[in-house]
Order: sequence, then C-alpha cells, then structure tokens
Amino acid sequence: MKKLIILLLLTLSFGAIANEEIELQSANIDLSNNESLQRGAKHFVTYCLGCHSAKHIRYLRIAIDVGADPQKVLKDIAPEGASIYDQLHSAMNKHDAEKWFGTQPPDLSLIARSRGADWLYSYLKSYYIDPTKPLGVNNLVFKDTAMPNPLWQLQGEQHAEQRKTIYGEYTKLVIEEPGTLSEKDFDLFVNDLVNFLVYVGEPVQLERQRLGKYVILFLLVFLVIAYLLKKEYWQDVH
Repeated sequence: MKKLIILLLLTLSFGAIANEEIELQSANIDLSNNESLQRGAKHFVTYCLGCHSAKHIRYLRIAIDVGADPQKVLKDIAPEGASIYDQLHSAMNKHDAEKWFGTQPPDLSLIARSRGADWLYSYLKSYYIDPTKPLGVNNLVFKDTAMPNPLWQLQGEQHAEQRKTIYGEYTKLVIEEPGTLSEKDFDLFVNDLVNFLVYVGEPVQLERQRLGKYVILFLLVFLVIAYLLKKEYWQDVH
C-alpha cells in the first residue's frame, strides 16, 4: 500500500511538470529550398541585423550556396553600402547596445544549433502583451525575455489567456490587434527566417549528409575486408 501511494504521488508530480512544459511548434526546415533561404536572408537583414550579427558567414557564401548572382544578393538582401565579401555584422555598436539593453545582443550564427529550429520557430511566434515588463511584452517560450518583439507589426499584438481543461491549465495566445500579414503568411515568414538561421549554423549540412552515405558505405566495405584479413592472420592460431 505504501509503495502504491508513493507511485501515485510520483505520477501526479510528473503530470504537473508536463502541464507546465510548452509544446513547441514544428518548423518546416528544407535547406534545399533556395527561394526560402533567400527570403530568410532578406528577413534576417531587415528585422534582425539591426541588433544581432551572424559573423560566421559572408554575403558571397550565401550567394554561392543559394545559387544567386552576387550582385542580386547585394541589391535584394545586403544593406546599402555592404560589400559582397562582408560578414553579416550588426549595425549596432557595443556601447549603444549596453546602454539600451544592458548587454550586447548575441551573435546568431549558431543559435539554431544551440536552441533548435522548433524552439526558434515557436519563440518568434510566442510574444504577447505584458504591461508589467519594461518593454511591455513577454514570451511564452522564453519567459522574461529581454528582447522586444521585432515582428510585432507583421504578426500583430497577442495577449495571453489562461484556459482550463480536464488535464489542467494552459496558456493560449490570442491576436488582439491584427498585423500586416495573415496568420498563414506570418507562419511562412517565420519559417523562412528560421530556415535561414539553420543554414547559417551549418552551411555545409547538405554536403555533409551527401558525403556521409559514401563514408558509411566505405566503412562497411572496410569492415568486411578487415574481418577477412583477421580470419586469414589468425587461422593458424585457432
């Protein structure tokens, strides 16, 4: 009886923890979609580069990987005055960043590898109005985030509603004031941006996956050869 009570308490505690977790939305990542990568690069430069950098990649590398003309990348993606050989450096200097935000916004070159595509996708869609915060907003995925919502004009303003079900309480975000994009178009916008950040985290990912098949095949063939050699060398011993 005592063991049964302990088991029930553990089950309830795990259930409470599960209810507090935020279910992440799934991003549709396709690094072979060059049009999505180009749109994502443009979104990043327009909405993110003002504060964040992606200094591990250059505009020329983007042009080569997405099959675009370098001059087209300079015209349609890069900020005015940028060189095709430039890295994606933020327009904000360290002094101003620390003055306005208390710290310098992080470089986003590896953010998709550290956080994950689904986390980024969900995070960018989960801002809501919170008057108690200095910037007037909070985030359902990253509570007490110090970053303002850079996409509020596109998505609109959301507010959080507490709802109850038989499984417990959960928070639902509801659009309070619509933005310039429809919900479907905004989802595509965020997906393209996240797709680009995943690419920036590992530009050679598709090439790595392609070569990986041949490496595994080579190792399997070598394994057979090594096994046959082992049998030949040790046949007199056995």
